[in-house]
Amino acid sequence: MTDGIKFRYKKSIQPMSPFENVREAFRSIRANLLRTILTALILSIGLFALVGILTGIDAMKNSLSETFASLGANSFELHAKGYSNRGRRGGVQARQYPPISFLQAKQYKKAMGDDAQVGVSAFIAGAVEMKANGTKTNPNMQVVAGDENYLRIEGYNLANGRTFSQAELNSGANVMIVGDEIRSKLFPKQSAVGKYVAALGRRFLIVGLLEKSGSGAGGGGSDRVALLPLETGNQMPRQRALTYDVKTATAEHSTLNFVMGQATGIMRAVRHDKLGQEESFVVESSESLANDLDSISGKMKAGGSIIAFVTLLGASIALMNIMLVSVTERTREIGIRKALGATARQIRFQFLMEAIVICLMGGGMGILLGVLGGNLVAKFVGSGSFLVPWGWMAAGLVICVGVGMASGYYPASKAAALDPIDSLRYE
Repeated sequence: MTDGIKFRYKKSIQPMSPFENVREAFRSIRANLLRTILTALILSIGLFALVGILTGIDAMKNSLSETFASLGANSFELHAKGYSNRGRRGGVQARQYPPISFLQAKQYKKAMGDDAQVGVSAFIAGAVEMKANGTKTNPNMQVVAGDENYLRIEGYNLANGRTFSQAELNSGANVMIVGDEIRSKLFPKQSAVGKYVAALGRRFLIVGLLEKSGSGAGGGGSDRVALLPLETGNQMPRQRALTYDVKTATAEHSTLNFVMGQATGIMRAVRHDKLGQEESFVVESSESLANDLDSISGKMKAGGSIIAFVTLLGASIALMNIMLVSVTERTREIGIRKALGATARQIRFQFLMEAIVICLMGGGMGILLGVLGGNLVAKFVGSGSFLVPWGWMAAGLVICVGVGMASGYYPASKAAALDPIDSLRYE
């Protein structure tokens, strides 16, 4: 009989399992449902702000990175320094230099030789209406003039037809390679190759059709592009001189930095930049653009994280308040548990578990809304892919547990330190 009494007493002071602690936490949450929901809502808003901002920034960054990648992983672009946001330093306007001329572009291309592949192009017009067989396109087609390397460096592929012949490039023939949207508007039920189209006061023979690229950050990709031979573009009537884009591609990514240095020296000589004078041009690669994007997105993430941190700080204070109130309301319950043999460690663990459960409930909802909200914002500004930021989601859960432990430790310690006799007398 004595052994049986001792056995039952030992059984009564066994610590609660983690599962029972979680179940007890949910019982306490149901007893103070409205107060718990409001506290969890504050946590949800904090995590929604944090995960939403970071997800949106990452989704937009991925979209922009894909756009920058159109330069090619092994290519870079040269253009004259001018008035742009990238030229400002401390509010001071950067000096404007003359654009790269056609002669300078040709000299640079000849000097590079076989060390790299150079493509020269010029933007002719950006709001062009094209006509064929009594049908018109929307007045938003782009006309670009390019040399024999333009398609390859830009990463454009032909769906049908051919590229420009050397004779057409040299003579400035009225031939054209068009995008898929131009083809679908003017020749919806027949092949566009071999047909004539009127644009910019001239009549052009279509010799090639670009592959469909779909809508993207550039407003249609290559679908709205009409490509002319570079010499043809030079002959087009215009109100001001053309600005030429010079793009250089290397066969191996490992040689990119070397070729960029070589290209800088050649272009300095072509542009007659004096010794000790800054370059009158800018060398931009997809990597340099990506680095700039990383810098900008890093600052945006820092700002967003500060905002979310302030919200989470308010949520943690609210959680600590609700846990202190819970300790006061359950003083008698704590006394009974201690009288039955519960240790201070077990009481502390129970209240900590309650705080963590509340945080995970609110944080889980906030993380889910943050992922959806961040992708919605990114979709609105042009990102086409849905991003699931597993890293930020995991970080959000860790933050939830951290906030729960930080906010619940003091109330849990206060509960653990209560005297069982005084607690049983509490009314």
